Amino acid sequence: MSVGRNALIAGLDIGSTKVCCFIARAEENQARVVGIGHVVARGMRGGMVVDMELAEASIRAAVEQAERMCGETIKDVFVSLNAGQPASTQVNVEIAIGGHEIGDNDIRRGLAEGRHAHQPADRQVIHSIPVGFVVDGSAPLRAPRGLYAENLGVNMHVVSAQLGPVRNLATCVVRAHLDLKGLAVSPYAAGLACLVEDELDLGVTLVDCGGGTTSIAIFRHGALVHTESIAVGGAHVTADLARGLSTSLQDAERLKTLHGTCLNGHHDDKPIPVPQVGVSEEQERHEVPRSFITGIITPRIEETLELVRERLAKSGFEQRAGRRVVLTGGASQLQGFRELSTRILDKQVRLGRPIRAAGLAEAVSGPAFSACAGLLSYALQDRAEAAAPQAETEAAGFGRFSRIGKWVKANF
Repeated sequence: MSVGRNALIAGLDIGSTKVCCFIARAEENQARVVGIGHVVARGMRGGMVVDMELAEASIRAAVEQAERMCGETIKDVFVSLNAGQPASTQVNVEIAIGGHEIGDNDIRRGLAEGRHAHQPADRQVIHSIPVGFVVDGSAPLRAPRGLYAENLGVNMHVVSAQLGPVRNLATCVVRAHLDLKGLAVSPYAAGLACLVEDELDLGVTLVDCGGGTTSIAIFRHGALVHTESIAVGGAHVTADLARGLSTSLQDAERLKTLHGTCLNGHHDDKPIPVPQVGVSEEQERHEVPRSFITGIITPRIEETLELVRERLAKSGFEQRAGRRVVLTGGASQLQGFRELSTRILDKQVRLGRPIRAAGLAEAVSGPAFSACAGLLSYALQDRAEAAAPQAETEAAGFGRFSRIGKWVKANF
């Protein structure tokens, strides 16, 4: 299915705890959501496929819900990637210009050189994003067109992931009778949905707090410059509660949602009924103070945020990303999460919600659905690249979709 004007586009967010599908109609430069489906994820752990049949069934169920809602059938989907330990690599290449004026052909040649300079044998390239140009050793520029130079350097950000998890995810999508139109790492997609233009330009860190992973994406000058993932998420908090309270995972999730907090307050001594594993409702009722639940939740959240802080410090981009942090993902909705993040990360923190997709129902307009909504923006970018004759697209196997076309259009 080609994505043309007013055509349908679809985003499929396959997470550790839920699978979500948004179907939208592309109206000019905006996506209007017409179909929504989301189900509990089965066969997934830490963003990876661990049971092919269960994962396939979850994908089918979410897509069918969305198709029934809009009365349409989709074939192509853009999919988020949480697995495979996404890693960032900065690539710098230089081409000879010969002293003449830099034109579009020179820029495209430099971008092509940068895109193919890093092709790891054991990893799949997911994104190849230009972040700046260097003219004869100058400071990085965003728009070298029209300048005279002997050499043109290109700085690119390449995001790659392990081959196995990516192929397993792609196989699940194909087995659900869908064509994989493109892959986007989850925090990048969430950033496309939640971040405002000033944040993207001045520098911002997006932290996507999912069920099985916590992902980081740093944006500066309108481009993604760094990303990585930590194998800890909201599901680990739920598991801690289940063990600490001797209750089921289902009841632990309910207790976390209704009574969970990272803050101490005047309701800490309030007794909370806790169902016990193997004990019927007719038997003795068990209660714990709310402070006991808080005491289980808070250390895990603190540990996660401290890991985020360490990764930011090691990335080399912490200072250039500024003091702004945006939280997304279902786990970020836990009461007190933002306040605790402000203290541990020592930055200005806000909660991000999808702002670029029209027609979202209130129930699916929260942080938990940011990545899925961002996939629609990613799909619109892909459509713009396909329509632009000068766009440099990448089609060397599934997942190798470059953002170069949009970047060239925006800056030249």
